[in-house]
Amino acid sequence: MAETKQSNRPLSPHLTIYRPQLTSMSSIFVRITAIAIFALAIFPAWWLLAAATSESAFAFIDGLMRSWLGDLVLFGATFAIFYHMLGRLRHAIWDLGYFVEVRESENMAIIMIIASVAMAFLVAIIF
Repeated sequence: MAETKQSNRPLSPHLTIYRPQLTSMSSIFVRITAIAIFALAIFPAWWLLAAATSESAFAFIDGLMRSWLGDLVLFGATFAIFYHMLGRLRHAIWDLGYFVEVRESENMAIIMIIASVAMAFLVAIIF
């Protein structure tokens, strides 16, 4: 049997070794919001399909979307859209070479969180 040669080189770092940072967690959350937006897109499609099929199907989904649970889902979707939009804008700004220092990036993450919550509340109040 051939012997395997053990290397003394360090192994590649894993997520359990790294300390979570605000910028990395914010970037991960941008990806999570993209998945949430994709999943929540079923509701407007369901609403439109129900409107095209029957009055009882439309009444069901319309009642669901106008309930407190529907309001909560729509608020979460609105927050996810704004957060994802601001996250992609932040990455575009980084691609241009601006605000790439650690402190500036952390400040952008904080601003992104505050702005997305504020915009989601603004939309909820207006509509």
